[in-house]
Parts: sequence; C-alpha cells; structure tokens
Amino acid sequence: MLILLFLIAISLKWAWGIVNWVWFRPRKIEKCLRAQGFSGNPYRLIYGDSKEMATVTKQANSKPIKLSDDIVPRALPFHHHIINKYGKNSFSWIGPTPRVYIMEPELIKEILINNNIFKKPTPNPLAKFLVCGLSGYEDEKWAKHRKIVNPAFYIEKLKHMIPAMHTSCIEMINEWEMLSSEKITIEIDVKPYLEDLTSDVISRTAFGSSYAQGKRIFRLQKEQAELTRRVLQSVYIPGWRFLPTKRNRRMKEINNQLRTLLEDIINQKQKAIKAGKDSADDDLLGILLKINLKEIKEQGNHKLGMSIDEVIEECKTFYFAGQESTSNLLSWTMLLLSIHPSW
Repeated sequence: MLILLFLIAISLKWAWGIVNWVWFRPRKIEKCLRAQGFSGNPYRLIYGDSKEMATVTKQANSKPIKLSDDIVPRALPFHHHIINKYGKNSFSWIGPTPRVYIMEPELIKEILINNNIFKKPTPNPLAKFLVCGLSGYEDEKWAKHRKIVNPAFYIEKLKHMIPAMHTSCIEMINEWEMLSSEKITIEIDVKPYLEDLTSDVISRTAFGSSYAQGKRIFRLQKEQAELTRRVLQSVYIPGWRFLPTKRNRRMKEINNQLRTLLEDIINQKQKAIKAGKDSADDDLLGILLKINLKEIKEQGNHKLGMSIDEVIEECKTFYFAGQESTSNLLSWTMLLLSIHPSW
C-alpha cells in the first residue's frame, strides 16, 4: 500500500509539472507581459505560434523576392508579421515559451552588456549539433573562450590572411574568364561560385586545410543547418531527441562526421606547432591553438584552457557564422550594384 501511495504521489507530481509547463506557467507569463504593455497572439496550448510561423514562412518563400533593400519580409517573415500586427512592444510563442521582441537600441545594449542578468535561452538539445561554441556559452566559460578566441581576430592577424583570400578570389575569377573566353555573352549563376568561394576562403584562412576538406565540412554544415531549422520550427518535446527518428539519426551522424574531419585537421595543426613550423600560425586555428597552449602554460592548469572538444565547437562556429552569411551578402551586394550602377 505504501509503495502504491508513493507511486501515485510521484505520478501526480509529474502530471502537475506537465500541466504547469504547458498551461498555467505560459498563461501567467502572458498576463505579466500584457500588464507591462506587450502585445501578441493569445497562448495556444502546446503549439503556441509554431503553426502560424510555418504558414507565414511558407507563404513568404513561395513568392519571388522583391528587388529592393527591404529584405526583412523574406528573411524574417514571422518576426515582420508579428511586429506589423502588434507593434514594437510585442511577443510570440515558441511552444509554451514566449519570445519578446526588443527593438530599442538602448535596451538591446543594456541586455548585451548585462549578460550576467540576461541569460541566453536554453536551446533545443538537437540544435547543439549545429554549433555550440562561444555564442552559446555563459559567465566564466564565455569569458574564458572569449579571452582565447579574441586575439585570433586582431587586425594584424587578419592582415596575414589577405593573400589566401586573394588567391581564392583569383581562382574563381579565372574560372569565369575561361567560360567567357570565346568572346560571347554568357549568363553565369554566381551563387554556387560564391558559396564555393566563401567555403574555400574559410578553409584557407581558418584551417589552412585542403579545399576538399573544406568543401566536405561546408556541405555537412549546410545539411545540419537545414535539419536544425526544421527542428526549431517544430514543438520541442522533452526526451524527443533520444528517439531514433530519421532526422535525429542523420543529425547525430553528421555531427560525428564533422567531429572526425575537424579532429584530423586539429591533430595535423598541433603536430605542425610542436614541430615549430612557421606556417602553423598563419590561420585562425593555428593562432587559436597557440594562444590556448600559452594560456595553459602561464596558468599551469589545463582547465583554464580549451579542451579538444571545445576547439572543435569553435571551428564549427567559424564555418557556420562565416560561410553562408558571407556568400549571401556577396550575392546580394552584386545584385544591388547591378540594379544601381551609380553606386
């Protein structure tokens, strides 16, 4: 009887936790937000605004993009929709979790400066497969990684990478010139070339690795980004990541392949550093590893440096943060320059 009562008590506590998570807590938060002057859709059980978000995004992507500087309706369709509907002081729902939109520059600055108070939201565990470096850390770990990573981006370090960037650009332009060598007018879809260019530049400047390695990393990261996007657009159910669904298995498989590729590059770079080769610090990874080793030696504690796993996550961040965003920027810049030759 005691065991039965204990099991009933545990079950009731668990059930209350679920009900509170999906209903009472979101309703309480919504009431607080509205009292503070924020507006948004009423909370919908479990789904929140997920269905509306998917619909608005699908509608935006189904139409050709307008040739103008206003890309927000296409790039961030749901955010644009909510802010147009409810104004700058608005919020939306990702499942049972509210998302508040902050539009005032001074408030944004306050949030970013006081990162000991304003914490990053807990990410979907599956999203960590995409990238989990400096951008996802908090407090002491964030400070440690920033201290080690930051010197790699000093201007005097970046200047040494200009020849590698120049080489990648010249190779792409030479390909275009070969296509037009017959002195005839041809049309080139520049987007795939610019994707290859940014991938090649990151491979050379971040890793000093071969183009083939860089291209493989780029393709895996691109597929992982698309799978992560689908995960973030669906309702998060605790424990779902442990189920062997097709998407979950593929995300774990990509993560393992990326780790293997990056671990090989890191091991090669560490051997070059130990051998005293001057070229070892010509790229971001070499600089990062040298600074990391220096930090460990000076402090006399391995915990004050980054582990190999943490270095791998920073490498994934280099690729994710730099590759697609830069190729898109180059494509859009070329398009706008074509529309506005006077610029």
